[in-house]
Amino acid sequence: MAMAWIWTGMVALSLLFGLVNGSVSQVANAAMEGAGAAVTLCLALAGVICLWSGVMEVIRRGGLAAKLARLLRPALIRLFPDNRDNQEAMEALSANVSANLLGLGNAATPLGIRAAAAMKRGPIATNDLCMLVVLNTASIQLIPATVAGVRAAAGAVSPFDVLPAVWITSICSVAAGIGVARFLARRESV
Repeated sequence: MAMAWIWTGMVALSLLFGLVNGSVSQVANAAMEGAGAAVTLCLALAGVICLWSGVMEVIRRGGLAAKLARLLRPALIRLFPDNRDNQEAMEALSANVSANLLGLGNAATPLGIRAAAAMKRGPIATNDLCMLVVLNTASIQLIPATVAGVRAAAGAVSPFDVLPAVWITSICSVAAGIGVARFLARRESV
């Protein structure tokens, strides 16, 4: 609801300043250009999301997702020790991490919600639940599909040339997030 008020306020201020400066037609033209650009971006991103969601489904049906889950299981058990025996949570976590690795935040979100629901114990967030939030927020991305889609829609000649920067920053952010979450978990238990 707050965002609706913020956007309404921004539009009202734009119109007000347009009236004061005598440039209402320029404000209207900018609004139409922005709306057209938003539709173009949404269509480009829809294509990218469909492509990578399809790839994720092929990976799942081909059995690679199960193999990836087995590969990720030792790391996930170390990160989520209280849920090591929770098969439903571990499956959702591995699918969530896999989607994040492919840069599919839109596909990872429902999987993260499913994992959180499986991990929830009472009204207070557990350390494992907090770690899930950290991993989803700072996820390591091997293939930043959404970023590449935005760059392609903006006319980038080589939308994936940001890969090294994405890898470095995502690894650093995940390492920092895990470190802080572990530190706070230890501090809380003392």
